[in-house]
Amino acid sequence: MNQQDIRSAAAMLWQHLEQSTRFDELPPHCRPTSRAEAYAIQAELAKLSGQNVAGWKIAATSTAGQRHIHVDGPLAGCLLSGRGLEAGARISLAGNHMKVAEAEFAFRMAKPLPGRAAAYSVPEALAAVASLHPAIEVPDSRYEDFTRVGEAQLIADVACACWFVIGPATRADWRAVDLAQHKVAAYRNGALAGQGAGANVLGDPRIALAWVANELSTHGEGLRIGDVVMTGTCVTPVAVVAGDNVRMDFGDFGVLEVNFG
Repeated sequence: MNQQDIRSAAAMLWQHLEQSTRFDELPPHCRPTSRAEAYAIQAELAKLSGQNVAGWKIAATSTAGQRHIHVDGPLAGCLLSGRGLEAGARISLAGNHMKVAEAEFAFRMAKPLPGRAAAYSVPEALAAVASLHPAIEVPDSRYEDFTRVGEAQLIADVACACWFVIGPATRADWRAVDLAQHKVAAYRNGALAGQGAGANVLGDPRIALAWVANELSTHGEGLRIGDVVMTGTCVTPVAVVAGDNVRMDFGDFGVLEVNFG
């Protein structure tokens, strides 16, 4: 792809993201065929948005999620600062295709993990973290059928990023906890809607963090100080409609809720 093709794809995706609309897929002349091309489109989309990149999300962190969208592994997407909302926010579902809420562990970086040839280990990635936060993602796609467009087009579409809420940093000693075994419960309108644990995220949210660090080391500039990394849903996505209240209970790590309109 040349730079004009990258700009064309990014402009198309940004227009649909901004307007909460959808289309079939990118035209052949600007359709990415590799992760490198897809991440180049992502970066251009972020520039076109005029917003800062607040951090990163991971999509398809479970085998079931990968099967659902027909990909072989996880995907990283940038989080645009204008899409970050406060705890308790009212989130509009107008134009939202997926209509789900996801409970996620999020890490905030204290140190950068820049691009390099050698892979980052899990201990190295954790050593760069400042804090752990409960988080909720409300994803969406700009494609009419996001299950069939393939890995590269999904990455170009910021890995289905849309709205996200990062809760306060937990005061619990999270480094002493086995995050893979840590339980999370999802409630919709006060009723239990799902339960899960950190193991549903690539086996462990800490493994997911290292995965992002290495993905961005290969296909970007790496993680920066202050970046938030949302590690993927640890509970089966909760279906929502306008009027719903969703509360995600991370136990000692905190409780986070949002409302939908």
